[in-house]
Order: sequence, then structure tokens, then C-alpha cells
Amino acid sequence: MRTHIGQFMKGQYSGELNASKMMAPFITIEQYGSPGWVDADDLDLDADRRMAKRGLARSMAAMLSGDYDLVILDEINTAHFCRLVSLKEMFELIVAKPDGVELVFTGRYAPRELIAEADLVTEMTPVKHYYDRGVPARDGIER
Repeated sequence: MRTHIGQFMKGQYSGELNASKMMAPFITIEQYGSPGWVDADDLDLDADRRMAKRGLARSMAAMLSGDYDLVILDEINTAHFCRLVSLKEMFELIVAKPDGVELVFTGRYAPRELIAEADLVTEMTPVKHYYDRGVPARDGIER
């Protein structure tokens, strides 16, 4: 499927950016966030909201373009939790979704109103992670 991934709250390098280049033109990734680690308690709300609004507009355009079968808004639920996008804006995407396009919202803290309206909800829970022992991100796996 031709896929557009809009990454909210992300502006740093990650391994998926390289992987998507290998899958071009089938996968496109755009980032809408500041470089570096996102700290929900230390956001520059004006700048981060502007980047999130750009992400919403670009994601809407991608979804309506006819160029993509799958549109993923990566970490949009977290962006909502951090007050960067509103629930109303999220529902505007859902209402505008054309038939034949799959729309996916990812991230923690999905609003319960969104969960109630969704066709599919998956929750992933970490059981054990080497980060907890101080092991850094590994080349080819996390970066």
C-alpha cells in the first residue's frame, strides 16, 4: 500500500527514515516536531503547536490527495495529550477520510472519545526493556 506517515512530536533522526527511503515511493515520512527528546512538561507550546498544525494540514492533504492508501499519524494521541492538537482536529480528519483510505492514529494516551469511535484499538504494554538497565538505542534497531 502507498503509505504516508506523519510523525508528530518528532524531528530527530531515526532508523525508520532510512528504511522509508529504501521503500520509496511506497512509503513517505514527514516529521512535525523539534529535534531531540520530547519532554511533555517542557514543550515550547507555540512552536510545537505550529509544527503540529502543519502536520495536521499535511496529513489531511495526503489523505485527500488520492496518492495514498494508508495514512498514519504517528504519535498524534500523545500530541493531543500534550495539548498540541485538539480532539476536534483529530475528528475532522476522521470525518474527511475518503473511502478506500486507511487512517491510523498512534501513541499513548488515546482520548476515550476517540477510542469509543474507533474501529480498531490496540494497546501495547512493555513487559521488560533494556533501556531500564541503561542500555542505549542500538544501531539498526532503535536508530
